[in-house]
Amino acid sequence: MPDVIVVGGGPAGISAAIYLRRFKRDVLVLMKDFGALGKAESIENYYGFPEPVTGVELLGRGIAQAERLGVKVAREEVLSIESDEAFTVKTDQGVYHANAVLLSTGMTRVNLKVKHYADFIGRGVSFCAVCDGFLHRQKKIGIVGSGDFMLEELEILRNFSSDLTVFTNGESLKHRPDQVVIVTEPLLELIGSDHLEGVKTQGQTVSLDVLFVAVGTASAADFALRIGAMMERNQIVIDATFMTNIPGLFAAGDCIGGLQQVAKAVADGAGAGIAIHKYLKTLTS
Repeated sequence: MPDVIVVGGGPAGISAAIYLRRFKRDVLVLMKDFGALGKAESIENYYGFPEPVTGVELLGRGIAQAERLGVKVAREEVLSIESDEAFTVKTDQGVYHANAVLLSTGMTRVNLKVKHYADFIGRGVSFCAVCDGFLHRQKKIGIVGSGDFMLEELEILRNFSSDLTVFTNGESLKHRPDQVVIVTEPLLELIGSDHLEGVKTQGQTVSLDVLFVAVGTASAADFALRIGAMMERNQIVIDATFMTNIPGLFAAGDCIGGLQQVAKAVADGAGAGIAIHKYLKTLTS
């Protein structure tokens, strides 16, 4: 079992992993891809690079540095995180356990290009099945998404209602779930007055009480919400040691707010790595 699982392979997560490994901690980094920074064509303001560097190159150098020190980096999509005596992290390829977890996946919130989508956030549009599923038991529940993240959320929603509709929004399903209605047409409009009442697609109108959004990959905010970490303005709340209100759950980088720059993310990671090492020492003292 690793000492620490780092969720996210960007500058904050890899910087933390490097510091932890230098403290001789066993570190596992789980990352799906290079995220938003991987799309950057030219970075010209990061210390030590006299010539512009692409996001992919910068990330690749950081990962190579971590791996040289002995950090394990796995290309796996994290689906859920649970906390008991230790943390349990489920991915699309396996289940891992650790005494501490660092969230460093950045901060993304899906913006569906659907008419009136923003109007119903908090009034029938939800982002957390664990948080809000119970509130809609025996109701007409919809969920939009097409990958493993959606399937994970769907399994939670099955506990609350049998009236479930999956909207793929024109995307292909990675796996086809059983015992649910599947609507493949793109979403056009959310309808209702004070609260969501339904969804219009290119071919039909579907009556709903709530629509859960599980598009793409879960972000740090998604994991924080599901495990009970405090949030403020879509940012994870941490203390001076980068720890959330959940003992052993830390966060760093864009997901905690502040300047969204590589330099700040690296500094966050360094601080979080040192703090996590000190926290782990308290577990054995």
